Amino acid sequence: MLRSIQRYAQVALLIAGSAILLYSCDKESVAEEPNDEALMTEYSEHLTMTNTENGRKSYVFTAPLVEGYSLAKEPYQEFRKGVDIVTYQKDSTGAVDATLTANYAIHYGNRKLWEAKGNVVVKKSNGQELYTQQLFWNEKTRRIWSNVDSKIVEESGNSYIVEGFESDDQLKDWKFRRIKGRMWVNIEPTRDADSTSVKPVADNVSAAKEAVSEQPVKPARPIRGNDRKIQLTPVESNDRSL
Repeated sequence: MLRSIQRYAQVALLIAGSAILLYSCDKESVAEEPNDEALMTEYSEHLTMTNTENGRKSYVFTAPLVEGYSLAKEPYQEFRKGVDIVTYQKDSTGAVDATLTANYAIHYGNRKLWEAKGNVVVKKSNGQELYTQQLFWNEKTRRIWSNVDSKIVEESGNSYIVEGFESDDQLKDWKFRRIKGRMWVNIEPTRDADSTSVKPVADNVSAAKEAVSEQPVKPARPIRGNDRKIQLTPVESNDRSL
């Protein structure tokens, strides 16, 4: 009887030990499963990508570092060391249309959405400029926007400080959320615009003085009107502060 009990006890302990061992192994295997969200599937350094359309250069994309996560729920590419983009005009073979630089960028593949952050600068060949710390671009709608303060410079040189904006990616259809400041620039052509030589200011002033000193001084003549004296009456100002 005691021997039977001992046998059953040994068997029970063996089964319990096996169960504990299997449970611990299953727990370790679950803990060791990789996290797809953090699994990097793409890595590249010093990337330069050139795109062409109909045999003409469309844009050049440069990034010191590219890291891709295609297995994440929201697949994305991250550019932690910044990006440099140059686009070219469609009606020419080499004329630059616009440039964009940023300290950081991220691209969400499924949504076709780009986000650039940190000293974002856009410059167009027509003189337009954009300065901001955040910029979004939707590839589908071809729209750009920002939710932070931005500086926009027009072709004429006039500039705006705005709190958020939206526009097409050609910077033609602007919509400002709130204008915080404006600065107008007036450029007037000089009289000697065609002259290639510029004289020092001191020389011009001395020459003018010499020209005036060489002219003879004419004696003053009395003012007459039909042999009648003309009396000049001082005009009193209504502004007592003068």
